[in-house]
Amino acid sequence: MRTRHRSAALLTALALAALTGCGAQVAEGGKDGKDGSAEASGAGSGHYPVTVENCGTKTTYDKAPRRVVTNDIGIADIMFALGLEDHMAGYVTPEYRGDIDAVAWKDAYAKVPWLSKKAITKEIALDARADLVFAGWNYGFGEDSGVTPASLEKLGIGSYVLTESCRNGTDGGRDRARGVMPPLDALYTDLRTLGKIFDVEDRAEALVTKYRKQVADAQAKAPAEGERPSVFLYDGGQDKPLTSGRFAGPHDIITKAGGDHVMKDLKDSWTTVGWETVVERDPDVIVINDYGTPTAEQKKSFLKSYAPLKNVSAIKNDRIYVMDYADLVESPRNPAAVTALSGYLRGVRTG
Repeated sequence: MRTRHRSAALLTALALAALTGCGAQVAEGGKDGKDGSAEASGAGSGHYPVTVENCGTKTTYDKAPRRVVTNDIGIADIMFALGLEDHMAGYVTPEYRGDIDAVAWKDAYAKVPWLSKKAITKEIALDARADLVFAGWNYGFGEDSGVTPASLEKLGIGSYVLTESCRNGTDGGRDRARGVMPPLDALYTDLRTLGKIFDVEDRAEALVTKYRKQVADAQAKAPAEGERPSVFLYDGGQDKPLTSGRFAGPHDIITKAGGDHVMKDLKDSWTTVGWETVVERDPDVIVINDYGTPTAEQKKSFLKSYAPLKNVSAIKNDRIYVMDYADLVESPRNPAAVTALSGYLRGVRTG
């Protein structure tokens, strides 16, 4: 990533370059994005133009984006699982990427440029000549960071918002907290929608079918109702723990794996609670979200040494289970994560 200061003229030139590569328009006032060119519209394939809805916004694509930049590991995973690495200009994600050797799309990570180990910026997107940025609210998009679909649109760059994150953040004052759905359903929605955008619908549907079966198989073996271990997700923090409410990925993964998510009544995504709440709800299992520093072992050591937790069932019985960050945010790794957690929870005896 280049860090030298840019002139306004260079930024304008790059924005114009990005604009020429973008094959999408927000559908409004009857516009369908056609420019009259058979080549530009993809008329030869009979697929384009195609209109999709993403987080409440309808967009028409004249052709498949060719220079996509993604932010965060789970989002890159979605593109790679669909076999869309040739449509990517690069990905942005921190140093910690989980076990990429264990995923079917590991070769794509070697092929596609790793643009930055920090959060995405408008400069990164312009440098990459991006025609589409695929990110999410609190997964790259944010009013504080200045990177939003609206700000990118002004540069001629399209956006696709991670469906799991639709409920987070605002864009130009417009409320995004709508269409709440379980995170695994959000994954299936994104796979199918991107399948339409990139004309790989058969590939997307095959993945959805495969993942649904994986999850159904895990659910069939999960602990029965009334025998479900209670589970607390620990992301980090010592003064107050950062955890998952019902709108973040861990809730759906824990529930489908056969656990009783102790924060299921918390109508939020990633948020903090008080330790007194954790003690009061006395989880049978604590799942650690592992993503670098502090390490999972350091988090585990803190939990086991923190005096207020000493009588919590998970601590007394040493039931601390580590899961990777990429397993817990919306990602094609979610179904395998449900299977793995389900296997662990089957061995937990409650009561």
